[in-house]
Amino acid sequence: MLKFRSMRPDAERLTGVVVASKDDPRITRVGKFLRKTRLDELPQFFNVLMGHMSIVGPRPERMELAEQLAMAIPYFEERMRDVKPGITGLAQINLSYTGKPFPDSHLAKFQEDLTNPFKVEGTEGAWQTTCG
Repeated sequence: MLKFRSMRPDAERLTGVVVASKDDPRITRVGKFLRKTRLDELPQFFNVLMGHMSIVGPRPERMELAEQLAMAIPYFEERMRDVKPGITGLAQINLSYTGKPFPDSHLAKFQEDLTNPFKVEGTEGAWQTTCG
C-alpha cells in the first residue's frame, strides 16, 4: 500500500504498536498538514488503479493491530476474507473522519455503543481512522 509518511520514522520505538490519537506527538508538522487536508490518502488511489485496493472497504491494519482486533471482535477475520482493503471504510463514511457520529446524525444517540463496543484496551482517545 502506498502512503505518505506522516509520523516520525521511530514513532513506536518507545511505546510499541499503538493506535494514533488526536494531537498525537508522533505526527510531524508536514504529517499534520497531510492528514488535515486528507492528502495522505492520495497515493492510495494508485493502489485502486492497480486493482490492489478499493475506494470503500475495510481499512487495512498492520498485523499487530489486526491480531488484537481479531481476538476482540467476533468474526473479524471472516469479514476481511477475500475483500480488498479500502481507502475509506463504512465507519468513516457513516461516523465522520474522526470516528464520532455527526452531531445531527441519527447515529449520534448511539455514540456510546458505537465507540469501542468490544472494549479493546489502549484505544482511549483514538478517534482518528488512519491507524496505519
